[in-house]
Amino acid sequence: MIHPHIADALKRPDLVRLSEGMVLIRFESMKVYSALAAVGNLLDRGVIRPGQTLVDSSSGIYAHALALACHRYGLRCHIVASTTVDATTLAQLEVLGATVEQVRPSRNLKLDQELRVRRVRELLAERPDVHWMRQYHDDVHYLGYREVADQLAAAAPDRPLTVVGGVGSGASTGGIVQHLRRRDPDVRLVGVQPFGSVTFGSQDHHDPEAIIAGIGSSIVFDNVRHHLYDAVHWMDFTHALSGTVALLRDHAVFAGLSTGAAYLTATHETRRHPDRLHLVIGADTGHRYVEQVHARHAQALDPAALKPVEVDSPEAMSMPWSVMAWNRTPCPAHWKEAAA
Repeated sequence: MIHPHIADALKRPDLVRLSEGMVLIRFESMKVYSALAAVGNLLDRGVIRPGQTLVDSSSGIYAHALALACHRYGLRCHIVASTTVDATTLAQLEVLGATVEQVRPSRNLKLDQELRVRRVRELLAERPDVHWMRQYHDDVHYLGYREVADQLAAAAPDRPLTVVGGVGSGASTGGIVQHLRRRDPDVRLVGVQPFGSVTFGSQDHHDPEAIIAGIGSSIVFDNVRHHLYDAVHWMDFTHALSGTVALLRDHAVFAGLSTGAAYLTATHETRRHPDRLHLVIGADTGHRYVEQVHARHAQALDPAALKPVEVDSPEAMSMPWSVMAWNRTPCPAHWKEAAA
């Protein structure tokens, strides 16, 4: 197949068998699916027009995905970037024609995210022609994952399926499973969260090394649909690092920290549910995490010796690893009220 644009090639994942009960869906950059479909839909509906500037905040892979989508469709791109965005990503964004501004360094992730959102709102007030993509809140970002679900449905054997991945904005795990359940309502979804994320109630737990970009948040994301999740795992940095190193050592897969966390989670889930096929979402490659994770491989723990504490409520969770049966429960009302 000859692709019309590099974005169409980059978005396509590969399926890699890790064990009898586990398959990795490996993306070079998963959010290209989301950005391409969202931008295409907005253009088709006349919400945006060719040549217009699209803006959003990002800690990395969505920024790259949006820049690629804008390049493909002839749009301008402006990114309000986190201080965690690496030099390689920044250089690519600038060469692709995106304008980039990074917020000032912050003492924690919550302040970083709040500063980015505040800056986006300032831009909208200054430039009313700019369109805010709202990757965390606009459900247009669910659309692209229908194609991923179709690929999985065609490739997966006739076996009960569990999807395991970082929660993040909610659009990837939620989008894939929402479409899969139209064929099979029994598809399970297991979400992975870092400690310190408000999404599933771990904001009171402090992990000093929590840099698991893309799977947690210090602010509320409207695109997270809590009722889609069957179980939730909360994991600290050291355990996620250990999963990431094990994935590279045992399967030669060079992936990011969220993929390693999902792999360790799926290893536990496979032991608990050997009858099911567990699909691990690998959102991106490991290039962003060379210094923080892969170069520290000597610090990795033995995954075979690790297991989570099972809890019956978010209040009962404890570090370094907890798991709870979520049972497709809607977001508790008092969480929304506290965040308002």
